[in-house]
Amino acid sequence: MTTQPSGASLSSSLLQRAFLESSTPSEETADPTAERLLDAAFELFCRLGVQRTPMEKVAKSAGVTRVTLYRKFATKDALVDQVVLREFRRYFDRFRAEIPRADTVADRVVFGFVGSLRAISGNPLIGEINDAEPSMLIESMIGGDGMLLATVQHFVAAQLRREQLAGNISDLLDVDLVAEMMVRVSASFLTVPSRVVDITDDEQLATVARQFLVPMLNPAQ
Repeated sequence: MTTQPSGASLSSSLLQRAFLESSTPSEETADPTAERLLDAAFELFCRLGVQRTPMEKVAKSAGVTRVTLYRKFATKDALVDQVVLREFRRYFDRFRAEIPRADTVADRVVFGFVGSLRAISGNPLIGEINDAEPSMLIESMIGGDGMLLATVQHFVAAQLRREQLAGNISDLLDVDLVAEMMVRVSASFLTVPSRVVDITDDEQLATVARQFLVPMLNPAQ
């Protein structure tokens, strides 16, 4: 019996866990068998689709028995959750590693905006899930209790507070409000197709960020 990823598979709880796990160094040793299973599942989910990938095929692709697979992941939903969680965690890890390379706070805002849209819209797994059930991504981002957006807002606000501590932006700036607006702009591009802005065009996205997001760094007079 195959299962379809529910809204919980892209829920705020997964994004929150990815954010917390990427910001807290772990001393746990990676489980090579679990990682091999996650790699196999990711490849099959992207190629065949989540619903069309039975657990037996994941086990075979990873070179393990069904018993081993179910010992690591009791259900298919649990496996899907862990695959998606790993993708979000990798995004946060990559963002934290790459953002310091930008020279100015304005450059970092542009980098964050462009990079986040590219990472999410270009992710083959999230793309496949969204193609299978288009309403899922919208519901997970803007529906329910809004905790998914709140988690990302918290992440962006934390980056802006670092800029304040470094003296790069004014102490008068309401970083929580600015982070909220930046995240909502990004979410709108991901959930509602634009006929004006091509989110696969990095240069166009950078122009949008410099024209509309960077000015948010100046506190209202």
